[in-house]
Order: sequence, then structure tokens, then C-alpha cells
Amino acid sequence: MPSVAVKLYSVFFKFMLKHRLQSRIQIDDTNGPNNGSSFGITSRPNEESITAANPLFTDGVATKDLHVDPATSVSIRIFLPETCLGSPDLESKSRVRVSTRPGSGSDPNQALILRRNSYGYCTTDSVIENQKNYNKNGFNSFNHRRNSYGCNVVDDLGLKSENGVYRGYNPAGRKNCRKLPVMLQFHGGGFVSGSNDSTANDLFCRRIAKLCDVIVLAVGYRLAPENRYPAAFEDGLKVLHWLAKQANLAECSKSAGSRRGGGGADLRKSDAYGHIADAFGASLVEPWLAAHGDPSRCVLLGVSCGGNIADYVARKAVEEGKLLDPVKVVARVLMYPFFLGSVPTHSEIKLANSYFYDKALCTLAWKLFLPEGEFDLDHPAANPLIPGRGPPLKWMPPTLTVVAEHDWMRDRAIAYSEELRKVNVDAPVLEYKDAVHEFATLDMLLKTPQAQACAEDIAIWVKKYISLRGHEFSY
Repeated sequence: MPSVAVKLYSVFFKFMLKHRLQSRIQIDDTNGPNNGSSFGITSRPNEESITAANPLFTDGVATKDLHVDPATSVSIRIFLPETCLGSPDLESKSRVRVSTRPGSGSDPNQALILRRNSYGYCTTDSVIENQKNYNKNGFNSFNHRRNSYGCNVVDDLGLKSENGVYRGYNPAGRKNCRKLPVMLQFHGGGFVSGSNDSTANDLFCRRIAKLCDVIVLAVGYRLAPENRYPAAFEDGLKVLHWLAKQANLAECSKSAGSRRGGGGADLRKSDAYGHIADAFGASLVEPWLAAHGDPSRCVLLGVSCGGNIADYVARKAVEEGKLLDPVKVVARVLMYPFFLGSVPTHSEIKLANSYFYDKALCTLAWKLFLPEGEFDLDHPAANPLIPGRGPPLKWMPPTLTVVAEHDWMRDRAIAYSEELRKVNVDAPVLEYKDAVHEFATLDMLLKTPQAQACAEDIAIWVKKYISLRGHEFSY
């Protein structure tokens, strides 16, 4: 069972959530169904703490915020792990095994430095310790620090300003930058709260970026009731289209640089950040993604209601196919998705009054999210198993589903995963004992061992589909 502290916090949490939802219903009724502008809002700073973006690799991850759509408030926060600064030329060396057995003839000091971190993240503390221990032996361990692909972390002074802010790349071309998979992350909050720059979401995305060794794009979609369905779903797809556009713009910029002499000074002087024109007008290449993003290895991760958005974006990506090139969704992670239906499952009956998000509060959130007069528990946005919902399930990408023992939504998420497995889609389920809804992402629970273990389990599974060296990890 959850601890006493979790139970007490759950009571307080539900009281505050109920008050906020009821207040929004009253405001919505007062202003009418068309109260919200199409621009919308993506956060409620008066309800949760916000963490500012930090373009420094102070804890191994740099972040920046971008507004990606001039017509709406849709934004993203980019989480860039420091391992992106490694040189891809050394990637092949990661396959070399160093033996430390007696009589092997290998230097044990060098072997320890080259030992691989299982989750692809080398902490700053370990680097400092290695430097202290091995510099006295004449081996510069700092310059040979390794990440999961065996690359050196390079302090590229040409890409950092004097205060250490990472600028990214120049379209003239730098050859010492790694390409990392891209993960689109959709936060939870019942479609009516939460944000991509909240303190809890920032900490969770940093953890995932480090463990999975990926660039995380945390999507700030428009919230309800200011913008009801399908606004949040369309915003998720809009960011996927934006990612594809950025990849194509980066290629155009790179081609332009090669035509002008392979990245000469003229290009850097005239256009330091790759500003080129496309069919929609002037566009600016996002330097972090252009330098380090590999959209052909794209993963979708949705938390709670974000899982519903990730499911929608995956289905639309399947329908659009090559129209999204070079973006390819290779996997998705649904963390306790916000599914429900008119026919109650066993968990919906037994755990209807469960911790933090009970069924009554979630139904209220759905009423605020769905358009006036369209509330239906079997709405396509809510029930993933209704017939005629989109492309066949057999076309869906591999899907990892995370559920909690004390979550009333667990059974429907498991049923969806079972349907995927019936059509030979890799769709394992990770169920965590004594866990509650949002046990790995809620502010109070983020630093628990169970939340850390969940992030590590996600990294193990995701790396099966984003590793360039094949299925290195598997269950």
C-alpha cells in the first residue's frame, strides 16, 4: 500500500484539484462556449512552480524554450544532453572490449575509464574523480570521458559563448557532433493543467534525456477549457510537422553551405545561424536540432492525458507515412494513459476512488476538454478500443505501457496493450506494485526510488529501437 504521507497528500491534492476544476466550469459557463481565443494558454503559473530554461550544461542537460507556431501559444522546451558533444568518429571504438583480468596485459586504469555506463550517462562527479585518480599516471581522463557510444565529450569552444551558453551549430558544418534520437514528450494534467516547463516536468525530462541519451522536446500544448478538443491533439501533431520541417531546413542550409564552398567564411559571415527561405516564408534553422537531432529515430512519450495525445500523434504519423520524411516514429511510451470507456473495467469499479485522480475528477476534466454537447465516454479521444478509430493496430509502432497497481485506469491501458500484441506489435506492460497514478512524474513522488526505477526501465526498452548498434537491451 502507498505510504501514509502519500495518502495524506492525495487527500489534499484531490481537494485542490476539485476546487480548480469547479472554478473553471463556473468561468466557462459565465463566458460561454467561445470564451477562449485560438491562441490559448499552455500553463497556469499560479497553480504550479515553473523552472526557467537553462542553456548551460550545469547538470548534464541544457534547455531552451521555443515558440513554434505564430498563430497559437504552442511551444516546446528542448532538453539537450551533454553527451551530444561527443565525436561520432570514435563510435566504432565503443565495440572494443578492454580486459582487466590478471595477465591480460591491459592497463586497469585505462580500462576503468573506458568502462561503459549502462544507461549512457557519465556523471560529472565520476569525471572529476577519474581525473584526480588518473592524471597522476599521465593519462588525461577528462579528454577521454566516454558516453554510451564511446565518444569523447569535446568542449568545443567554437560552439560556446564566453559565459558557457551552448549555441549549437553553424550550417558551415561541424564534424564533431553526435546525432541523437529525438523524443517528443507530452505532459499530464487532465488536459486542463500542467505545463512543459513546470518544475516536475523539467526534472522528469532531464532524467529521461540523460538515461535514454536522447534530445527531449517537451510539448506545451493548449489547455482546456480555453481550447477544447481537438486543440491539444492538433498541437502534438503540429510539433511533429515542425520537427520534419526543421530537419528539411537543416538539410537545405547544409546544401547551401556546400555550394558556397563547403562552409566557408562567407556563409558564416552572412548568415551565422542558417537563415533561409522556404515555401512558407523566412525560417530559422533551430541550431541544437540541426546539429544533434536525428528525426529518423523519433520516440513519442505521453504522461497520463499526454498518452492520449501520443496515441493520436502516432496514428496520424502512420496515416501520413512518407509525408513526414525524414521523421520516423520508431516507438512510443504510454505512461498510465488517460483512457476510459462507457463499459467499466474491473479496476474502474474497484479503484474508482483511488489516489490523486479518482474517476469523478477525471470525468469532470473530460467534460471540460470535450466540446459542448459532445461528452461521451466512448469518444475517440478517450477510448482507444472503439471500432473505426483510425489505421489498423498492426501498423502502430512498438508501444511500452506503464501502469500503476492503484490506478483505476490501469485495466483499459492493459487491454489496449493486449490488442496490440494480438496483431504482433511489440507492446509490453510494466506494472508497478503499490504505485499510484503519476507515481513517476508527480512533484512529490519524482525523487522516490520507484520513480527512478521506472525511468531506467523506460530507457532500457527505448534503447532497443533507437540504438544504432541493434537491440543491445531487451527484456
